Amino acid sequence: METRVAVMGIIVQNTASVETLNSLLHEYGQYIIGRMGIPYREKDIYVMSIAIDAPQDIISALSGKVGSLAGVSVKTAYSNITS
Repeated sequence: METRVAVMGIIVQNTASVETLNSLLHEYGQYIIGRMGIPYREKDIYVMSIAIDAPQDIISALSGKVGSLAGVSVKTAYSNITS
């Protein structure tokens, strides 16, 4: 199956959603290349980036689930690299 490399930018404003977010990321862990999370204490938010290599529908599904969490914003940028 063809996969794409993408990066998801996630901003968490509602810390009550963090546990569900981490659970989702664990569920899709086999596709995640790496992740970085930075707490921005002055603004009381968390900024995350997720590098992922997965089929297009998997990336879209994860992005949709993350974006549906309360107080969580996500944007996904896709590379032109497929395998």
